[in-house]
Amino acid sequence: MGLGPLADWVLTDGRHVQRVGVGDPPDADRVVDLPGATIVPGFIDAHVHLTSTGMALANTDVATVRSASALLELARARAAEGAGVVWLQGFDESAWHDPRHPTLEDLDTVTSRPLVLFRADGHLALANTAAIEQAQLGSEPGIERDPEGRPTGRLTLRATQLVHAWAAEALDHRTIEELQLQAAGLASSRGVTAVHEMSMPHWYGMRDLDVLLGHRGLLPVDTTPIVATTDIPFVIAQGLTSIGGDLPTDGSIGARTAALTAPYRDRSDSGATVFDDDQLAGFFHDGHAAGLQVGVHAIGDRAIEQVLRTWERIYHALDSRERRHFRARRHRIEHVEMASSDQVERAAMLGLAASVQPVFDRAWGFPEGLYDLALGWSRAEGMNPFRSMIDRGVVVGVGSDAPVTPLDPWLAITAMEQHHHPAQRLTRPEAFRVHTVGSARLGHQEEKKGVLEPGKHADFAAYDVDPFDVSDVGGLRPILTVSLGRDVFST
Repeated sequence: MGLGPLADWVLTDGRHVQRVGVGDPPDADRVVDLPGATIVPGFIDAHVHLTSTGMALANTDVATVRSASALLELARARAAEGAGVVWLQGFDESAWHDPRHPTLEDLDTVTSRPLVLFRADGHLALANTAAIEQAQLGSEPGIERDPEGRPTGRLTLRATQLVHAWAAEALDHRTIEELQLQAAGLASSRGVTAVHEMSMPHWYGMRDLDVLLGHRGLLPVDTTPIVATTDIPFVIAQGLTSIGGDLPTDGSIGARTAALTAPYRDRSDSGATVFDDDQLAGFFHDGHAAGLQVGVHAIGDRAIEQVLRTWERIYHALDSRERRHFRARRHRIEHVEMASSDQVERAAMLGLAASVQPVFDRAWGFPEGLYDLALGWSRAEGMNPFRSMIDRGVVVGVGSDAPVTPLDPWLAITAMEQHHHPAQRLTRPEAFRVHTVGSARLGHQEEKKGVLEPGKHADFAAYDVDPFDVSDVGGLRPILTVSLGRDVFST
């Protein structure tokens, strides 16, 4: 059942909505007639990596490989094309029949040049000997070794960050600018009008942020950078109001580095946290005291517990007035995949906000999928409790984590409609609201974004069908996208 017509026209004045109404439209300097189209507020993707997404657009073939041998063949073909580092991005072995990674010997046979293959989530890399040596990884944490102490080629934790940063040094200013523009263009073609950019200096260096700040006003989508750093003075000097973003407190389930309270199903360890409690408390306290919205990445139940325990430590030291201001800050947790019902309740009590990625559930949240293989179904079944978060009063916004999953808001809405657990499913209007109003509230943008009302930003998309009156919105694309009053995409 559709939502029904709410208005016949939208009148914009520069970057803002001036009026919305029914009947004959008022006079205007320019009229765009879209007979039969449905106009909806633009989507806000609350978790995007623009440069990595631009890189992924040149690596769509990597995401489709279904075996280690196919990945090696693709790497071999790439190595024959040019010079320098051979960089492939986006493989996901959980979709392979045999999920075993290539060995170091396999990687070394591909090319004598440095070769680095990044997993879809970015938290695991496969590197040949030349890459390990030229990146000067030494004995950094995360270099997996065999029983004889020799590298296997599998990198996680700090080693992955360092090899990523080393490989990214080859990207010049113009290339980074183009990658970010391509990613933003993709967003606009999907009806996205604003993104929260998760800037990752430990992957791309501060130059990546410098490039973004230099041209973000020219991008086709409104872009809010959130830097994964604990350097509060730096963030304030940049004029930013949020800090941390995708700053990891643990790793990922795919890399088996997310911090769990019990070991992985297929390994003897239970992942690792990045900060000790006092380090995290210092960052949280100082960021909050500086007036910033503080965010971190937390996936495993042990990492989520550490984040909640640390915020509680700060919250309980405040008086009633200070607690009210604390809750109003809506400090963020990115991903929150393994949150228990108790953790959801505690997050709601603290006024924390959850930045979730519904397509994670669609990609990995089913029997014999990644979550099941890594955790066992007894733990996987409770993953990504979107309905529980919303029902308990947690502010929830939606992101793609592109390029980890596609930058496609209707795919995210489908994932929320079809959550693996029926009790956690949302209706399409509910899911749409979470991806618009929810994401606006997540980013303290609700006064300007999320709905089409006078005074709000002129952010909207038009479709040639009513998205709320069709059975399947998979693959739905806009015929027009407008961001800040600008036509940024049309067919």
